[in-house]
Amino acid sequence: MKKFIITTAIIGLISPIIVWASDANLEANNVHIRSLAASCAACHGTLGNTIKSNRSEATGNIPTLAGAKKDDIITKLQAFKSGERTATVMHRHAKGLTTDEITALAEYFSAQLPHVPAPLTSQKLRVDHAN
Repeated sequence: MKKFIITTAIIGLISPIIVWASDANLEANNVHIRSLAASCAACHGTLGNTIKSNRSEATGNIPTLAGAKKDDIITKLQAFKSGERTATVMHRHAKGLTTDEITALAEYFSAQLPHVPAPLTSQKLRVDHAN
């Protein structure tokens, strides 16, 4: 019985350390993936929401990643990485990613909510607007 109590006490003391270590590792991984995702924002927009000005004839049709299917993102990134699919820069970005990073980025972007901006309505200026 004494061994049981000592064992239980040791487990009770060690468990929070194990949980803290796994949380710290998860957070470090989360920061890493968010950092990778931030580099995607230049073309794909913040949180994967491509802005309309990024969709020009010069740059091609840059897809919105927010809310895209995880498997589709993984398939496309792997195709860019292998060279099966070519693009101006995506094949270069994908070659630097590990399989785990590709999966984590796909999970990250598929979990984001797509943002569709509300169209601006025209407004009449008041007659006394310049006063």
